[in-house]
Amino acid sequence: MQHLMKPVLGVAMAALLMTGACKKEDAVKEEGGQEKDVFGSLTVDEVETRLKATRDGKDKLFVYDNNGRERYAQSHVPSARWVDFKSVKVEDLPADKDAALVFYCANEH
Repeated sequence: MQHLMKPVLGVAMAALLMTGACKKEDAVKEEGGQEKDVFGSLTVDEVETRLKATRDGKDKLFVYDNNGRERYAQSHVPSARWVDFKSVKVEDLPADKDAALVFYCANEH
């Protein structure tokens, strides 16, 4: 599976947990006054490992492709679901609030 994921996620600037869209306001103060991102990021290999763990029932990870429908149809991470980044709805997301969500897209700008 790794050979399928690397080209897609390499173009997608790696798998991101919304980090690309984060601003300074998306940080929270930790004890001691240091800022911590409320979102995080994962490498391609970390996503692959977590997807395997999810298949084995040891993790809860959902991957969402935010590219256009055409690009999604051409190639996407195995098990990724397409979602329109401009109008994500509650019903698009898993009911399990403990699950990790990975959103990715290709940013050519």
